[in-house]
Amino acid sequence: MQQEQKPDTEKDQRRHPRRLLVANSYLILKRGERYLPPIVRAVLGSVLVGLGFLGFLPILGFWMIPLGLALIATDIPPFAFWFKRRLRHNRRNKS
Repeated sequence: MQQEQKPDTEKDQRRHPRRLLVANSYLILKRGERYLPPIVRAVLGSVLVGLGFLGFLPILGFWMIPLGLALIATDIPPFAFWFKRRLRHNRRNKS
């Protein structure tokens, strides 16, 4: 019997983990922008940034700082424009 070949998406995930991370981050932020009011996004972003500074502790991590800043940036038009432009640039590059 022959083994089934894995779909191409699994191969792409192994080859380009950074692209997958960028794409998932973009989708999460778009959903947050759509479903959460601005005050909740600002508070959640501030909490993520604050807890990110405790990244040396278990479970918490330094990854929380950029995510919190991105969440806050969705409400500030110049930062939102810059952030979306960077995400589009990262999605187009294969690095």
